[in-house]
Amino acid sequence: MDSVIDARHVSEPGLVVLDITAADEETALALMDELQQLWATSGITEIRRDPAQPGVRARVHADIRRTNPGNEASLPQAGEEQTATADQ
Repeated sequence: MDSVIDARHVSEPGLVVLDITAADEETALALMDELQQLWATSGITEIRRDPAQPGVRARVHADIRRTNPGNEASLPQAGEEQTATADQ
């Protein structure tokens, strides 16, 4: 991925940025869906195709300290505030 990872996305233990490369869009979407079932994530993000590169790419931000069993909430996007929940 060409974009720079912002320091706030990895400012604490448990925060991760995952760069996904998959053979096709369906596989990338399935993986992002499974990740958001496990943890608080940025959700299903944009999928890109880079010329001269195999497969498709996506980037997901996740907080692996917070489980997301009911798919209740995603991580705040740029400009949004994070609110505390009972399981934090």
